[in-house]
Amino acid sequence: MSPSGASGAALDAADPLARYRDRFVGAPGVGAYLDGNSLGRPLTASVERIGAFLTDEWGGRLIRGWDEGWLDLPLSIGDELGRVALGAAPGQVAIGDSTTVLLYKLVRAALDARPGRTEIVIDRDNFPTDRYVVEGIAADRGLTIRWVETKPDEGVTPELLELGPDTALILFSSVAYRSGWIADVPAVTALAHAAGALAVWDLSHSTGVVPTQLDAWGVDLATGCGYKYLNGGPGAPAFLYVRRELQGALRQPIQGWLGSAAPFEMGQGYTAAAGIRGMLSGTPPIVGMLAMRDMIALIDEVGLDAVRAKSVALTEYAIGLCDELLPEARLASPRDSVRRGGHITIDHPRFAELMPLLWERGVIPDFRRPDGIRLGLSPLSTSFAEVELAIRTIRELL
Repeated sequence: MSPSGASGAALDAADPLARYRDRFVGAPGVGAYLDGNSLGRPLTASVERIGAFLTDEWGGRLIRGWDEGWLDLPLSIGDELGRVALGAAPGQVAIGDSTTVLLYKLVRAALDARPGRTEIVIDRDNFPTDRYVVEGIAADRGLTIRWVETKPDEGVTPELLELGPDTALILFSSVAYRSGWIADVPAVTALAHAAGALAVWDLSHSTGVVPTQLDAWGVDLATGCGYKYLNGGPGAPAFLYVRRELQGALRQPIQGWLGSAAPFEMGQGYTAAAGIRGMLSGTPPIVGMLAMRDMIALIDEVGLDAVRAKSVALTEYAIGLCDELLPEARLASPRDSVRRGGHITIDHPRFAELMPLLWERGVIPDFRRPDGIRLGLSPLSTSFAEVELAIRTIRELL
């Protein structure tokens, strides 16, 4: 039973979104999968779509498939993602490359758009890829990194920022990968603009679970991965957003043939394609984006506000159970749901040794060093009963 007196099974019986769990592929022997914020479960629709693609489109049309719409998928799926989950009007989102590559493109392009400025602002608790990309670019260009220090169970706030005439760009995550802290994206972005800087956001832990309004918030540039709440599968391509007003002014640094104005002329010299297509580089990963298409359609069907409501209910339930059953553990995530994304982290010095035992029992959370178990609760595929089973199993093992 939960602190409120309801069991996970009872909460599932009352959950209006519980029926959508049947659309995901099950995993034999797994009783609780709480890692959907790292790798989402596949949809059964994706199994069918990819199978049909292999036999009918790739297998049937062969090279002719490129003339029948494949080349347009990065932009058409990008537009759907923008409409359903990002609050972005058409022509500003594209699918392709990894998050790391897209971050590199965006940071380099933003720096070039702010010549003479020498400072990049990023927090020390940002995801490693974000920090490593910035460190590498700063070293190459002789730039300064201003590190923002955040509390382990919180994240970036406007009060922590020191921006000035040397600041070229800021790079933060909309939802912190460890604590789940939801940043005040519009307020932080406004501070960057007041200083004349560009705002780059990593949306990897928010897209598909936290309502986002990139256009309305004035965000300049953003990227995020496709394999977490977008359920695109291992190594699924990432996406990028470039505000329309910036597209003509930015020049991305990885000049590939499909980002050129006339790719099939294969001529001498590079001229970037107009609009968001100019942010593309190489051949788009068609197979990798098909599963994302199915999850975007499912989020559209359910509605992102309903997904968010279920997410809040799941994390509230998890926190309540942790308070009751794991009082010696420390909640390393915000208690206020307004500032909390789709996952929570709890810390305990013995959690590292528990992880193999949990996996043996079919309970699969995530681990974040030094001693945090991260419970990733993907609203459309995670049940309340899974949450209860996982936390009771942790209690038993402790």
